[in-house]
Amino acid sequence: MWPESSETPTRLRTGLTTGCCATACCVAAAQLLLQPQRPAAATVSVKLPRGRYVDLTIVAQQRLSAEQAFATTIKDAGDDPDITHGARISVTLALVAEAGVAFHAGPGVGTVTRAGLPLAIGEPAINPVPRAMMTEHLIQAAENSGYQGGFKVTVAVENGEMLAHKTMNPRLGILGGLSILGTTGIVRPFSCAAYIASIHQGMDVAAANGIDHIAATTGSSSEQAIREHYGLSDMALVEMGDFAGAVLKYLKRVPFARVSLCGGFGKISKLANGHLDLHSRASAIDFNHLATLAQAAGADEPLCQRIRTANTSIEALQCCQDHGIDLAQAICDAAWRKVRTTVPAAVTIEVWATDRNGRLLACADGDQI
Repeated sequence: MWPESSETPTRLRTGLTTGCCATACCVAAAQLLLQPQRPAAATVSVKLPRGRYVDLTIVAQQRLSAEQAFATTIKDAGDDPDITHGARISVTLALVAEAGVAFHAGPGVGTVTRAGLPLAIGEPAINPVPRAMMTEHLIQAAENSGYQGGFKVTVAVENGEMLAHKTMNPRLGILGGLSILGTTGIVRPFSCAAYIASIHQGMDVAAANGIDHIAATTGSSSEQAIREHYGLSDMALVEMGDFAGAVLKYLKRVPFARVSLCGGFGKISKLANGHLDLHSRASAIDFNHLATLAQAAGADEPLCQRIRTANTSIEALQCCQDHGIDLAQAICDAAWRKVRTTVPAAVTIEVWATDRNGRLLACADGDQI
């Protein structure tokens, strides 16, 4: 359980990635095997990709035999609401005759089953940067002790298979557990970059598996609505959240034949106003813009004034519905015109808006504009 937040504003605390944690476990296990005379270390130092060193606490470790040892640490995600915060991450390290480092998925770590990820099908879901970090530290340990052989690294995450159901892994075709992730070794609280990376990864997987129609949605209600409308598979659904721009701009690299953007009326109204980041910190609903679109759709001045003074976008929508003005269609049309300028011409783009109950209100695909 997360502790109650202080009412005093403080700087958010960074954390460490699962890849960094696995590397620390490799270091501790290697010390047990290659330097058996050395006392087991309570903490180990890990070099991050950008050169900084961090210390991690080892909560359990044991030399199982002359060729095998394991070590465990607990992931600290800082102030990021990471699903793996507090997870016990372990590595069982074995010395093998063949030089090099081989990676294996232990309990709670997934296996890649679909193309489109940076790992081949059948590989353990241990991403390239964590692999590089572990390899670098193990090679250094071997050089320091004069060891000429190789290593077998088996990474495990306690309850990882259960935790993975709360991530994008099943949709991406990573089955059996979590991924061991990280590009810098550091978890930055509420990282936009991490979320955008997951959006792009979902698009890559869909493209690599031959899907030509994807739907990018702002949340679970809009996702359910568009899924049912088209009968789309999980792999064809991309939860973009507030990052519409991350989807639209990435289509220049991974084009699809058809893309459906679907979101709540208020979010789509921001898109109609030219915003590609739909979060409240970056954009606000412009009631004057709503009134202008309503007027073009036939609203009289008293109705437009009600829209300008509405408390919410849904209130403005309801006012228009009561007067027979299809504001939802006007919003979708305006949003379509905005996104069409961003998306490659070969991609058919459409924009859908939903109400608060997840019902589809309107769609624009350019044909009626």
